[in-house]
Amino acid sequence: MRRALAQLGLQTRLPARALLSACAATQALAAVLLLAHPAAAQPRRPAPTPEAQASAPSQTNRIVAVVNGDVVTATEVAGRARLFALNANMGDAGDVVERLRPQVTRLLVDERLRMQEVQRRGIPVTDEDVADAVREIEGRNGLPAGALAGQLRASGIAPRALYDQIRNQIGWSRLIRQQLGQQGQISNAEIEEFIAAHKARTGEPEYLVSEIFIPVDDPAAEPEVRRFVDDVVGQLRRGVPFPAAATQFSQSQTALQGGDMGWTRPDEFDPAVGGIVSQMPPGAIANPVRVPGGFQIVALRQKRETGREMATLVTLRQAFFPFTAALNPQAPTDQQRQAVERARALEGRACPAVEAAARGGDRPSDPGGALRLDTMQPAALRNIVAGLPVGRASQPLVTPEGVLVLAVCTRETRNLAELSPDAARGQILRDRIELTSRQLQRDLRRRAQIDMRS
Repeated sequence: MRRALAQLGLQTRLPARALLSACAATQALAAVLLLAHPAAAQPRRPAPTPEAQASAPSQTNRIVAVVNGDVVTATEVAGRARLFALNANMGDAGDVVERLRPQVTRLLVDERLRMQEVQRRGIPVTDEDVADAVREIEGRNGLPAGALAGQLRASGIAPRALYDQIRNQIGWSRLIRQQLGQQGQISNAEIEEFIAAHKARTGEPEYLVSEIFIPVDDPAAEPEVRRFVDDVVGQLRRGVPFPAAATQFSQSQTALQGGDMGWTRPDEFDPAVGGIVSQMPPGAIANPVRVPGGFQIVALRQKRETGREMATLVTLRQAFFPFTAALNPQAPTDQQRQAVERARALEGRACPAVEAAARGGDRPSDPGGALRLDTMQPAALRNIVAGLPVGRASQPLVTPEGVLVLAVCTRETRNLAELSPDAARGQILRDRIELTSRQLQRDLRRRAQIDMRS
């Protein structure tokens, strides 16, 4: 065991979750992904004092808004705020929940409007639909059935806080598709025109951007909204995952993809945003920008020239053998020795063997489809993957938490900037969905009777 640790060198310090976190932003409902790792959750809150317990019922059952006759309670606001704080790794102190309260309240008001419209139009969203979405989340994160709800309860969050959000997102997506009607059918002529325009821009800059859009429907509320978006930017710069914040708070349709706008040209942004994005370095998060309808927060992930982006893509399989005690390299336990030997037995074997070894573990064997080698983080992980031959598993990679084995299943280099007909169709449809969603949300708010209570 000691020899195995010594031989691995830098690899002994590779974080076991590094590979999983590299693709989290690509998943829908990204805000719940951190729940798949209990170590990321915050400690439970201290038990309330007797005075707090006496006042709790009146506070949690308090009505904070009435939306066309439907109430939003302080319990719902606190639950959603805690859900965000947990996923964003912000802690669960009272000041965090209180800071989030105004925007979470507004978010829940908008969700009420959306769900009312979904119900008015008779668009079904069944309990099984929600259960399927939860099972998909659990499956992507290697969780057994029911584990997600258990982790939420262990963190002091009622699972309904998540289930209601999922139900709303499913219903609103179906409503927008229905609203699009024939506009949702993209003709071959439209696709050809889109691709021709894309080719004509070859060599021009494109930006891979994520966004959070916070609307301002009432001019009187703008200072409060501005304070909130400034706080969100501060949290993002301190390490809150952008997909988590976007999924919880953004009122753009891109919230379903963790705020991912895809590759975007400067002229596709609001002029004020486009000017800022063109000057940002990759990895930067801009200050909030006032745009028509609200504030937009953007993060620049990558830059490229239109039609030109050669990249190496790999698909991986991983097997992780956790340690049951803290690792002391000078005195490994029997369980730790056995974990290393199980990993050593996989060295040089093919991807199906690694996938089989990972079955039943708490980490998914597939970390997320095709991954770009040049953007894989941390650098130690990128160097390991780059040096692995296709179809042969790595030597054991010892971490403080356990032993990881990686296998590269496929490796190919291609021009990622080439626009296929399917990609063109998807981009046209996303643009139409986003425009329709914002227009309908504004119409619902304008027609609604909303009573906000202190």
